[in-house]
Amino acid sequence: MEHRKIESNARKAYGDFASAFVRYSEEMLFGDVWRREELSLRDRSLITVAALVAGGMTEQLPYHLRLAEENGLKPEEMVEAITHLAFYTGWPRAASAISVAKSVFE
Repeated sequence: MEHRKIESNARKAYGDFASAFVRYSEEMLFGDVWRREELSLRDRSLITVAALVAGGMTEQLPYHLRLAEENGLKPEEMVEAITHLAFYTGWPRAASAISVAKSVFE
């Protein structure tokens, strides 16, 4: 049995403006990749949050932090992961991510 389907916010965000992007987000990314069972949804969320922090992509963090919580990660685990990443990805990126996490979880 595949993992539950995760709702993308791409259609709401981009609608008809970027229809192919919306379709790929819904069908390929969240319809296929996220449903593969080789990794748990919790692990996929942790990896995704780490990648976003490492890349400094804080715009996508609120959605993925909330999704990670739905997938079983506790806020304190995500803060710990971001703190750990500070030493590997850079303090400013981690500080930015901590600010986003604070606004999401408070």
